[in-house]
Amino acid sequence: MNLLKLNTKLNLYYVFRKNLRLTYFYIYTTLFFCTLVNAQDLSFDLGELIGGNYEPQRLEAIRSMKNGLNYTVIEEDELSNTNLLVSYAYSSPLEREILFDSNQFSKKIKFSGYTFSKDEQKILLETYTDQIYRRSKQAIYWIYNIETKSLEKLNEQKVQEPYFSPDGTKVAYVYRRNLFVKNLDLDIVTQITFDGSYQILNGITDWVYEEEFGFVRAFDWSKDSNNIVYMRFDESNVPIFSMDIYGNQTYPFPYMFRYPKAGEENSKIDLIVYNIFSQTKERIDFGDQVPYYIPRIQFTGGKNSLIIQTINRHQNDLKIWRWDIQKKKLQLILNEQDEAYVSISDDLKFIGDEGFLWTSERDGYKHIYHFDINGKFVNQVTSGDWEVTAIYKYNSKSKEIYYQSVEGSSTERGIFAIKISGKGKRTLHATSGFNGATFSTNSKYYIHSYSDELTPPIYTLYETRKNKAIRQLKENNTLIENLKSYNLPNKEFSTIQINGSDLNMWMIKPVDFDPEKKYPLLMFQYSGPGSQQVSNRWGDYRSLWHKDLANQGYIIACVDGRGTGFKGSKFKKSTYLNLVKYESIDQIGVARALGELPFIDKKRIGIWGWSFGGHMAAHCLLTGGGIFSFAIAVAPVTNWRFYDTIYTERFMRTPQENPGGYDLNSPLNYADQLNGNFLIIHGSGDDNVHVQNTMRMVDALIQANKQFDWMIYPDKNHSISGGNTQKHLYTKMTNFIFKNL
Repeated sequence: MNLLKLNTKLNLYYVFRKNLRLTYFYIYTTLFFCTLVNAQDLSFDLGELIGGNYEPQRLEAIRSMKNGLNYTVIEEDELSNTNLLVSYAYSSPLEREILFDSNQFSKKIKFSGYTFSKDEQKILLETYTDQIYRRSKQAIYWIYNIETKSLEKLNEQKVQEPYFSPDGTKVAYVYRRNLFVKNLDLDIVTQITFDGSYQILNGITDWVYEEEFGFVRAFDWSKDSNNIVYMRFDESNVPIFSMDIYGNQTYPFPYMFRYPKAGEENSKIDLIVYNIFSQTKERIDFGDQVPYYIPRIQFTGGKNSLIIQTINRHQNDLKIWRWDIQKKKLQLILNEQDEAYVSISDDLKFIGDEGFLWTSERDGYKHIYHFDINGKFVNQVTSGDWEVTAIYKYNSKSKEIYYQSVEGSSTERGIFAIKISGKGKRTLHATSGFNGATFSTNSKYYIHSYSDELTPPIYTLYETRKNKAIRQLKENNTLIENLKSYNLPNKEFSTIQINGSDLNMWMIKPVDFDPEKKYPLLMFQYSGPGSQQVSNRWGDYRSLWHKDLANQGYIIACVDGRGTGFKGSKFKKSTYLNLVKYESIDQIGVARALGELPFIDKKRIGIWGWSFGGHMAAHCLLTGGGIFSFAIAVAPVTNWRFYDTIYTERFMRTPQENPGGYDLNSPLNYADQLNGNFLIIHGSGDDNVHVQNTMRMVDALIQANKQFDWMIYPDKNHSISGGNTQKHLYTKMTNFIFKNL
């Protein structure tokens, strides 16, 4: 057998707390996977993997400029180990302008991100970034003035979430949980809040908001640049979670942070408007409609209009409010309700005097709806037994909405245009493979991205009106050639009927597949609400690992069961109040069905997964009645009582309301039913799915006198990465597969 390896880039962070001061550091690392079979028999050259030779090239950080004629990208300068911000004309590849090149300055910097001021005369550049949690970070930021060619630091210290005022004369940012504003013309910094502490956050979100509502910057500028609205989080009543950091010193130390587990208290939120000139603050009063969560705030929909989204704790009653900053008046403009839950998204699009666009599942599928400026229903724009997956752009001249959907295939994506009236629909790219688009500001052009199982990403520039390709911007033919020598198999896509549902499936067979032989089966899945693993797009390096495993004599299969996404609300929300119950029943049913195929050895079926998928792997092994001979559970939840409020209660309500849903679907209660080989893996520094989950599972197995294998990676987070960690992890998993399947 060959030594299997795989390379991917993941983020590793550690967050340490000492004397109430937070020190953050971020490690970008290249990870690789292998199996310990014959260390000299490599499938991939390790050095090439670490160098990223098997990662597709992509267009990085595309921005359309306000004139609609140019777009910007980041390009590497390999000679100086810095990078450039470059502008290209949509109409001609020869019109290229370097907007920023740090080689012009004595202090050469390499930036990881950039933001233009509204007039595009200043650029905010991000450098020396430290990751904190999944989305939060702090960095040194620089301001480059295109007109004067000057470069200056925003602050000598690392700060969070800097954001230009609309007039480009000021930048607001957060430092040590307080909000500041720097006047760029006067070079004066004004501190807006003073109570930032271990318990109070101003202008940035707490852990659970960041993780589950998907944003960090919790402030916004008014259109006239005279006011800032910001969220104030009071975590005083949020329980503290503590985990030991072992490090390399004589004594470990506890890292403590506020983490609300299901049923516990969340932060108390205030929404405050600060006036730059009067330096006064005003708390927005919702009267008797005090919101439990505020998942979105934005100055949009009018000159003095602040749009606020609020949702109740059960997350089934979402309201959209307009706060008039001059009249101090609060207006309810939309109320979205659901028997189960309403998902939070960024699909709210205000389109001037024509009102706004919104996506809703109110007819059973996610579609686009049009409302006037005051929230009066105008019309449903799209409809059908399929879902819209993204709203890209509204063209006010042609009255067209450009969007992405799964029309025609839930495992693929197409791009379409439709009049706001719901008529005049046209196909820009049919639903085949994965199509994406980035439109110019004026909608005249768009950059099309495409990939499928056989095709790594291709980027092509199109003219929108005629939908005519202008030129190809990037392809990955070299990658295709590099992979040919490995003779890897491809995924075969199909559906399988299980428990009355047609479920999407891919299967990987060895290149030398012989239908007369019996092969062991390894099932991979994630299965979380609204997720998707079965999709016809270019895979990541875990996909390459699966393919290399298949060539060692295995069948690899993946099935998206009930509860996963893009097949309608009823299918996705069928698991409501019973996470993992129906998902596990489906995976067990898949194992039984595939075990009856003539080329599958039904006595050798394994299952593995990570996070939600780890929970699934454990639950399926313990409740599957012996259908699985082994399972690998990586960073698993083992009881939803241990996970956070927002995610868990969205699908389960609280443990106090739904104790059976929590406990009857917990593998902790079925440890005595273990009948097979079991490997559990976790990082001790996992701030997301705490190692507590694995420790409780381990203790339950011990008390049931069941033998198992397990591995704890010291101080590693949910990605279990850094240094040699992922090589070790995938070696362990591969060895376990070879030994037990």
